[in-house]
Amino acid sequence: MDWNNQLLESLLWLGKAFAISLVTMTAIIVWLSRATEWGRQVRRLAWPTLDPRRNWRPLASIVLIVLLTLLAVRMNVLFSFWYNGTYTAMQTLDASAFWAMMGVFGVLATLHVARALVNAYVRQAFLIRWRQALTEHFMQRWLDHQTYFRSQYLAQQIDNPDQRIQQDIDQFVQSTLTLSMGTLNAVVSLITFTLMLWTLSGVLPVFGIEIPRAMVFLAYVYVAIATVFAVWIGRPLIRLNFLNERYNADFRYALIRLREYGENIAFYRGEKVEQATLIGRFASVIQNMWAMLFRSLKLQGFNLGVSQLAVVFPMIIQAPRLFAKEIQLGDLMQTMEAFGQVQDALSFFRSSYDEFATYRAVLVRLSGFTDAIEQTAALPEIRSSSDGARLAVAGLTIRSPQQALLLEGLDFSLPGGESLLIRGPSGVGKTTLLRTLAGLWPFAEGEVIRPQGSEALFLSQRPYLPLGSLREALCYPLPAMQGEAVADALRRCQLAHLADRLDEVADWSRILSLGEQQRLAIGRALLTRPAVIFLDESSSAMDEGLEHAMYSLLREALPQTTLVSVGHRSSLRAFHQHALSLEGAGRWQLERLSA
Repeated sequence: MDWNNQLLESLLWLGKAFAISLVTMTAIIVWLSRATEWGRQVRRLAWPTLDPRRNWRPLASIVLIVLLTLLAVRMNVLFSFWYNGTYTAMQTLDASAFWAMMGVFGVLATLHVARALVNAYVRQAFLIRWRQALTEHFMQRWLDHQTYFRSQYLAQQIDNPDQRIQQDIDQFVQSTLTLSMGTLNAVVSLITFTLMLWTLSGVLPVFGIEIPRAMVFLAYVYVAIATVFAVWIGRPLIRLNFLNERYNADFRYALIRLREYGENIAFYRGEKVEQATLIGRFASVIQNMWAMLFRSLKLQGFNLGVSQLAVVFPMIIQAPRLFAKEIQLGDLMQTMEAFGQVQDALSFFRSSYDEFATYRAVLVRLSGFTDAIEQTAALPEIRSSSDGARLAVAGLTIRSPQQALLLEGLDFSLPGGESLLIRGPSGVGKTTLLRTLAGLWPFAEGEVIRPQGSEALFLSQRPYLPLGSLREALCYPLPAMQGEAVADALRRCQLAHLADRLDEVADWSRILSLGEQQRLAIGRALLTRPAVIFLDESSSAMDEGLEHAMYSLLREALPQTTLVSVGHRSSLRAFHQHALSLEGAGRWQLERLSA
């Protein structure tokens, strides 16, 4: 065999196959992305981060990966010819030809190892960059316009968005590359080795009828029948994989809640209830795992049986020709290699059915996540504008998600520096009014005028303390500040005992009591000096003396800041000039308090 001609032929084949593959893949992708549901889902998820108008590097990486995949197919062809030459030399006892083939093997093996290493690096680098880009894309969309919060108002909420961002995106990029390149490899291998098998096949008499090129037809019929049965056996895996992701995420979320609310559970002695909840959710995980195991065993057992039979099938068909001296041992070995490649290529979908099932489940979850983001963005928003430090509402009507009337036709206007106390019985909609003023409540109509951005500070009953140092928690949501002003804010809020721990990194929401956390939130207001502060029962964990001291501090340190408070204590009247009483069923009353 002339290996120089083989090298030249390989280069020409690689160029043609590369051009044809790119054109064919592009056409198939365009058709799938328009004609099939899962194709549209893949395009919708992948295109924002693969669009060459955004960055040309991902497309260049894909082109290189395609080239390396085609090179792997051509290497298999060259190895099949090497098998033919080696076994023929051994059959004819040609020592010089045998050792020459060993030299060829050294060259082929070196190229194969180099290609495998380069392919591994390029693929992993592409996957890392793609996962990073896609995760950042989804995180941005999840955080924009408070989607992470407003999505709770959707009629059909999504479960475990954290898992969809962290785990499902990782599985999506891995499976998309693996299955797409596996499909390309299978198609190119099928065409290449079918042509080779065509030249090696002979006539097979069946019931007196001679079938020319029988090996090719038998390979296709063999795999077609096996694929039909494999799809029938493995189809339930799609649903089982979807449930596996969901049940595991639900179980993990229950464990997180146990840690988050550990103190409350301990006070209630609720361990038995929590254990029952955890066991119930874990039982769903285990039950689904058993179902997946038995279904996978059926599919794997069938695939293994088909694969084992495929090992001897071409030998049985070609052996009579070998014994009749129509072919040599090398031809038989090359036939087995070509049949194996054709069988593997045709069986790609069958052998990868469980991977396709998992991939389909991931597509459904990520597509549902994207739908939820888009539906949240389509929720109505209250009209909001800014007019200096003034706080005003005009014709404000608020409803519950079930469209029950909470507040109707509210109108008021507060100049900068004045204060408003919102009061009323529990459940009447006081916190909902604050959410509406913040632009978080979608079931409202009217107009809100208030300072925007960092000029408005909302302090809830239980302040949020981010992971990190105490300094970062105190300055949140602004970057950590340096200087004496930070420690001074702690001292003025009667948290002087924490001044030496400003740069200590810890889970401060577990270390500080709720009263200390509320005073820390007052310190944020002193540092950020907003134009308006909304306090939603932000002093409920303080005694009346501390509450009086904190409100006095706010009025003294921020005389030009507008205060809007939600609270039940009558002691708050002394710090507010106006009172808004919510009476339920849309009724309200606004009165002016004595200075």
